[in-house]
Amino acid sequence: MANPLIVVIGAGPGIGTAVARRFGQAGYDCALVARDPAKLESLGRQLQSEGLTTGWSPVDVTDSDALARAITAFARQSGEVKHVHFNPSAYTDKDALELTADELLADVRLGVASLLTAVQAARPFMQPGARVTATGGGSADKPSKRAASLGVQKAALRNLVTALDARLAADEIRACSLTVAGTIRPGTAFDPALIAEAIYTASQSESEFWEAEVRFDGRSEHSSTRAD
Repeated sequence: MANPLIVVIGAGPGIGTAVARRFGQAGYDCALVARDPAKLESLGRQLQSEGLTTGWSPVDVTDSDALARAITAFARQSGEVKHVHFNPSAYTDKDALELTADELLADVRLGVASLLTAVQAARPFMQPGARVTATGGGSADKPSKRAASLGVQKAALRNLVTALDARLAADEIRACSLTVAGTIRPGTAFDPALIAEAIYTASQSESEFWEAEVRFDGRSEHSSTRAD
């Protein structure tokens, strides 16, 4: 049997790569999707050098057709998608009165709507037991004054993940967002590796104990808690 496949959407040098690494260490093949070809290749080769089976496809995730084609290509090569992790978000340094409606919609298209594209493309290749996870953020509850769109994205992402979980649960496929309630920084309680571990742990929950949101507060490696 082939190794299970994880598709990481928005694979950057922080959480995206840490998630791919953690799942790769658990025996998954990794498929990375992000916009910058050179940076993506560097991350992919880094994971390959660690002995992890890794492929990548440079895609602007707001291009729905291109994103769907990339995921479909990975899925057909593997035969099945075991896990989709969604990581993108847009940071626009504008407060709620400086931000334009078009800028807000563009950010939501990147940080929320592209999850729909990813899951819809992967769904025909997902079997019972498959999982969808997403990197959430504390700005969903406490919006940033200087980056008003970020909180909108994270609140909408959490809501969308909950809706996806409700739709997919009957097929024994579950979805979960991990709310990272702090500033992501290597060497701290919010190190990407610790966050990736929390995402992996959440994804391994049995369906009967599943929650569509898990909160990571950074207190320790085992500090993930279920949302109320």
